[in-house]
Amino acid sequence: MNLRKRNKGTVEVHTSALNDIMFFLLLFFLLASAVVNPQVVKLLLPRSESGQQSSAQKTVTVSIDEKLNYFVDKQKVSLEQLQTTIEGFQKASPDLTIVLYVARGVSIENTMLVFDVANKLKLKVVLAVEPKK
Repeated sequence: MNLRKRNKGTVEVHTSALNDIMFFLLLFFLLASAVVNPQVVKLLLPRSESGQQSSAQKTVTVSIDEKLNYFVDKQKVSLEQLQTTIEGFQKASPDLTIVLYVARGVSIENTMLVFDVANKLKLKVVLAVEPKK
């Protein structure tokens, strides 16, 4: 009688290939999220139930962050330079629309400064919001 224990093989799962796939997927989604709208400064926008997509063809993005920094197409400008910068974009395309991105904590007074500049230049302004979840 042979009562010796038989050696059983161990079961292993090699996950090194899965790590590579997960890395490439993460890299792809990071790059894809930056390409979606590269002219926008990342902000937490106010929420709205009736938010709609803008259909304007020729737009310039103006962003105001929490520290009251103004950006025109990701280029930081001072409040005094805001009107002249937008006028430069208006010369290139007269039927320009301003898409305004404002962080949640910014007061309405700072938002209205951009609306005043747009009214002086006779431009349309669209306020960007996030849809309510």
